Amino acid sequence: MTVKRVLATSGGFLATDRWQVMRPGGLVQEALRLTGSERPRVTLVMTASGDSRDYLLRSYQAFAGWSVDLTHLELFPQPNVDPRQAILSSDVVWVGGGSVANLLALWRAHGLDEVMREAWEAGVLLAGVSAGSICWHVGGTTDSFGPELRAVTDGLALLPYGNGVHYDSEDQRRPLLHALVADGTLPVSFATDDGVGILYEGVQPVAVIADDPADRPRQPSGATTAAAAYRVEKLGADVVETTLRVGPV
Repeated sequence: MTVKRVLATSGGFLATDRWQVMRPGGLVQEALRLTGSERPRVTLVMTASGDSRDYLLRSYQAFAGWSVDLTHLELFPQPNVDPRQAILSSDVVWVGGGSVANLLALWRAHGLDEVMREAWEAGVLLAGVSAGSICWHVGGTTDSFGPELRAVTDGLALLPYGNGVHYDSEDQRRPLLHALVADGTLPVSFATDDGVGILYEGVQPVAVIADDPADRPRQPSGATTAAAAYRVEKLGADVVETTLRVGPV
């Protein structure tokens, strides 16, 4: 039986003690595990950063020594491979961060919106960070248009929810998501702190997953802050936020 999965995150790769060298964190590792393959086929899609070669290179380097078959899909200045073939032959599609507004516009120009839905329905695990999280939802909060966050409401809507990313690290994120849910711009929404992701099966959130807790910000006491996800919904006249701790939902 085919399971439709999305892993929507505010993390995935973690810093190392070497300058600009990353390593796969718990979220990426869980994405690989979910494939059930000893050597998963992973396609990197960095559209949101304008197919940044630096971002792409660091992502490739992060997988050095890992048992994965790694490739990527670029759209600038034209697709480097056949988009449909690349996406549908993947076990995991990992979408990087950047401008979700630009990502959505360019994906639609190349028909990738339909390809991504086809891949999701075929059981390819769709995953990503920030813009690569919001894109799978109805919409969310974005800095695509400038330093003042705004709503984006034309996501692929594979998941019938709004989405908030970087919920604990960017001051504008929480109040804007609450406001957008309050006025009906966004439906019931799910948000993630940095280093946290939500796994959906079909359209149901089934688990909250975190990167390495040791990489969480530290409080003055030296303790690490708790990683969490959140459900934000309008109940009557109020917006209610429910904390979802790491583990099954």
